[in-house]
Amino acid sequence: MKAWQLASLCILIIAARMVNSNLEGDILIAQRSAWNDPHNVLQTWDPTLVNPCTWLHVTCNNENSVIRLDLGNASLSGPLSPRLGGLANLQYLELYANFITGAIPTELGNLTKLVSLDLYLNRLTGSIPSSLGNIQSLVFLRLHSNNLNGGIPPTLGNLIKLAILDFSSNALSGSIPSSLGNIESLVNLRLNGNNLSGVIPEQVLDLIVTGNLTEINVSDNYMNGTTRNSGKRVTTIIQDA
Repeated sequence: MKAWQLASLCILIIAARMVNSNLEGDILIAQRSAWNDPHNVLQTWDPTLVNPCTWLHVTCNNENSVIRLDLGNASLSGPLSPRLGGLANLQYLELYANFITGAIPTELGNLTKLVSLDLYLNRLTGSIPSSLGNIQSLVFLRLHSNNLNGGIPPTLGNLIKLAILDFSSNALSGSIPSSLGNIESLVNLRLNGNNLSGVIPEQVLDLIVTGNLTEINVSDNYMNGTTRNSGKRVTTIIQDA
């Protein structure tokens, strides 16, 4: 490759990275506009700056693409913007312990590199989007202590890397999907404090022996019966009698 060709290629790569940074900055500014920020934790989110990687609470990779949002316990209120689903390289979305309202956007299912989705201790309503089952990279899915209703999507059985699933203290109803038994990596399953009915599926109980499951908590629901089972390690199943 000739020198001028190499130089042109480098310019194109730099330009592409700048365009991507601008797009992601636009997404974050849209989210900032949707929120009330009483303590000005987002004051560095300046739309006049080309690169959002210089903003507080935002972490980027070497290609200036956003990979983390860390805004837990920041007193933010308002809805989640569907445009967050456009942060293609996002790995950690940490928005716990705020006053976020409204529904979880189905567009979050486009975040196929996400490792941790922490939306717990907010005021979210509506159902859990089935599109979250598209995020096969997820390890932590914590939506507890909200006002979510509806059923547990069977598509979550596609989350084959998931270790922690915590939907406790919501208003979820229906039965526990047997498809959760596909998640051999699951360590903790916390569904207590909902309106669930039926029984714990055998496929889920099998994970105590064949997988990594060490805790199932379905207390304070409308589940039938009490089951206790243990493999070679200490396993706790908490269920109403």
